[in-house]
Amino acid sequence: MKKIAMIPARYAASRFPAKLMQPLGGKTVIAQTYLAAVRSGLFDEVVVVSDTDIIRTEIEQYGGRVIMSLGQHESGTDRIAEAAADLDVDVIVNVQGDTPFVTTEQLRLLLEQFNDPAVQVASLMQVLRDEAMITNPNCVKVCVDKNNNSLFFSRSVIPYPRATDIAITHHKHIGVYAFRKKALMEFTTWPMSPLEAAEKIECLRFLENGVQLRMVLTDYVGVEIDTPEDLEKAAKLLP
Repeated sequence: MKKIAMIPARYAASRFPAKLMQPLGGKTVIAQTYLAAVRSGLFDEVVVVSDTDIIRTEIEQYGGRVIMSLGQHESGTDRIAEAAADLDVDVIVNVQGDTPFVTTEQLRLLLEQFNDPAVQVASLMQVLRDEAMITNPNCVKVCVDKNNNSLFFSRSVIPYPRATDIAITHHKHIGVYAFRKKALMEFTTWPMSPLEAAEKIECLRFLENGVQLRMVLTDYVGVEIDTPEDLEKAAKLLP
């Protein structure tokens, strides 16, 4: 399989404007994410997809390739789909620009899911143990079936612990996706779905169109940077 990592890098962000250009460990957030994907050695190419020359200049100084978005996009998945349409590739990994702590092992496990021909889309999850994160709407939760296929994603508490005598495991969705190219292209032909619009979670569009995500359990150690507070936490995790 030909494998490409694509990093959607929108400059504006409603909760934390210009977050990808914030300093983190002597580099910017987007540079740290790009270099982590390159260091994995798993991909035929790593490409950043952006809407601004600011990020293009930042990545090009590290010798990276940037594809500029031609239009406005509702999600990072839509953004990379536009860029991937004319690329010769089998599997595309969408590494969110605000996930600088993604590891080589996590990316390898994600790619391994495509040895199963039934898998069209895959993503990462981890067990949530912090009660504050379980109830935090900035933390997207996922429920899965016995084969780790996604049942639902939500910013609310899922599953809801109505029965207090039953042990419940909550999972946090980590924003790293992988797609077969056909599945990614199909995503762009579907209008934004009602649940996606309500929750602001793009992968719900797949579920509402009958495509489950194969979720990979990992011991993720890191922070997805959505707020200034997340950036402070991320800085403390750097070696």
